[in-house]
Amino acid sequence: MNVIRPHAAPGRPLAATQGLIDVDIHPRPRSRQDFDPWLSAAMRERMHTYGIRPRHGFAKGTPYFKSQPLACRQDTWPAEGTQPATVPALVASQHLDFHGIDIGVLNPLQPTGQGDQNNPFSVAMAHAVNEWQLEAWVGVDDRLRASVVVPYEDPEASAREIRLRGGDPRFCQVLLMSRTSHPLGNPKYWPIFEAAQEVGLPIGIHAFGYSGWAMTNGGWPSFYIEEVSEHATSCQSLVNSLVIEGVFEKFRQLRIVLIECGFGWLPSVAWRLDKHWPSLRHELAHAGTRSPSEQIREHIWVSTQPIEEPPRPEQLLDCMDWIGWDKILYASDYPHWDFDDPRTAIPSYIPEAQRAAIYGGNARKVYGFR
Repeated sequence: MNVIRPHAAPGRPLAATQGLIDVDIHPRPRSRQDFDPWLSAAMRERMHTYGIRPRHGFAKGTPYFKSQPLACRQDTWPAEGTQPATVPALVASQHLDFHGIDIGVLNPLQPTGQGDQNNPFSVAMAHAVNEWQLEAWVGVDDRLRASVVVPYEDPEASAREIRLRGGDPRFCQVLLMSRTSHPLGNPKYWPIFEAAQEVGLPIGIHAFGYSGWAMTNGGWPSFYIEEVSEHATSCQSLVNSLVIEGVFEKFRQLRIVLIECGFGWLPSVAWRLDKHWPSLRHELAHAGTRSPSEQIREHIWVSTQPIEEPPRPEQLLDCMDWIGWDKILYASDYPHWDFDDPRTAIPSYIPEAQRAAIYGGNARKVYGFR
């Protein structure tokens, strides 16, 4: 994962022939001072005095050891000593140019202020991060698109930020994390869905975040492998919530893109919901007449990183066929250690037409890229 060996001429590797779109690139600031131009004096002082304060029960900072520093590939650290994915020129040469990527979607993680314990600070940071994406990244490479980072625990402020950015083609989606303080379908978050549907942006839900609750049913896990495996289960819970609370019935044009949480679990979640639906839906008139599986297959897209690869190829093909070949998007997770190289990420036994759609065609449709 830390050594790139070209399979074709540098600059035009094999995957480039697919019209490649990467829906998961993680930019980082060189330092927190990068956000200063868009923060008030009070919020700058708070940032530099107290830093980010996530809703986490025990740790302030990184709560688990990762397999690599900052969970990043060794070769993504710039020579001048800053952190990975902080230098647009290096990201361009090492990733966009090298792999022939037509469009890359930026998904900033921390420090963004999302889910911070202090809502006004979260609001200020989300706005600053959005301005920073435009100036530091999209403004220097027109292959990049920004995500609208929102302070999702303040849904009204999130809706204002979405409407502010909605007419700007440099933004392609609204960005949430998978672990929120309430189940994501809760009406508390409906202003976010309403605003996203109004401006025509899909909502990307990236695995991670700290909600103040343990990510397991039994408390805080001891090791990072437990947390990273839980990315899938946090998304299972939010899919259940979106269906049962009636989000897809209320917001019929809503598009949800699940990022970095796998997808092998999605059919079984739908099957279980469908099984319970006839006998338990007497209190769910608000959820409409469509079955859960119909709602999921209409409104939810998934990304390939990390892609499940069972021993029998037909099992993966069956799963992807159920989800829908038009609902699967390529994601690299650059610059992280579990980066998926586009030349090898999509199994070769997937038919060529479907591979082309996954590599780029599906993303063009859901995001409206031209």
